[in-house]
Amino acid sequence: MHQIIYAVVEAPTEDDALASGNAVFDRLVGADPEAAAVFDYYVTFDDESSTVAGKARWGELPVVAPVDSTDGEELVARGWTATKQEFERNLDQVRTAVNEFSTDEFMHDKELARHACYNLGAYRGPSLFLYDEFGGAIRHREQLDRVLDADEQMWIIPADVHY
Repeated sequence: MHQIIYAVVEAPTEDDALASGNAVFDRLVGADPEAAAVFDYYVTFDDESSTVAGKARWGELPVVAPVDSTDGEELVARGWTATKQEFERNLDQVRTAVNEFSTDEFMHDKELARHACYNLGAYRGPSLFLYDEFGGAIRHREQLDRVLDADEQMWIIPADVHY
């Protein structure tokens, strides 16, 4: 499965932002020996070589954009909307399971109810779409606002990930 995730990083230049974004994505695929992989691989939108990911799958997206630009605001909105929708989908699934399933059905993961619980508590992975410069997922709106309110220029970098 593929999805687009976004790194939101602080950097003085576009090139520095792209390098920081790649470092975030490297952590998320386990290229950093201190970080466990949550995705199999990533492709950024400056990669012309892939025939199955990045531009080839999703079309044109900015490679990197200042968060206060039109493109940047759109990418932040897309990432936050996806995060919120996925959270609400999992929360609805858990609420249904709690109200309708027996303990045994819940324990046996009927309709992936336990998996939905896992997704609600996740700190990284496919249920989260925005990541800070340290590779931590941005899990709620106040956290996103804090990241965006940094002292230096903030950038957003999209990447297609496979999991």
